[in-house]
Amino acid sequence: MPNEEFMRMAMDKAREGIEQGELPFGACIVKDGVVVSCERNTLLSDVNVTAHAEMNAVREACRKLGTIDLSGCIVYCTCEPCPMCLGAFGLANVNEVVYGARIGDVDLDGYTVLDTPPELFKAIGNKMKVRGNFLKEENIRLFREWERRQGNK
Repeated sequence: MPNEEFMRMAMDKAREGIEQGELPFGACIVKDGVVVSCERNTLLSDVNVTAHAEMNAVREACRKLGTIDLSGCIVYCTCEPCPMCLGAFGLANVNEVVYGARIGDVDLDGYTVLDTPPELFKAIGNKMKVRGNFLKEENIRLFREWERRQGNK
């Protein structure tokens, strides 16, 4: 059963990113009930298209655990993972992904966000459990907060 506390930690990281002028994404990786890493999107400040919150969290979790095998880990992320991030979760042997909003629920004016094809979720479903729409409305509010700060809406 997903833990709201871990999703709220990911949401706090997303808010931290919003304060820093980043896109509103956060991710928290947990193993055996203990937070291993909790990161935010740094795409703009790092000038790096791979610096998604999820990728940053995977890198930090691997560093902290001293392995590229994240078996037994659960990733909590504020938004449905893109194909790159979902692929990284699969390569790292993540057991479960819990996400808040769906990519289709949010509108990031001026930014490209790749939809994750349902086929990819289906293919990876045998390898890891994926649960969406967890605290969905609260996560969508993060994107609305970002839009207000950006003057986009």
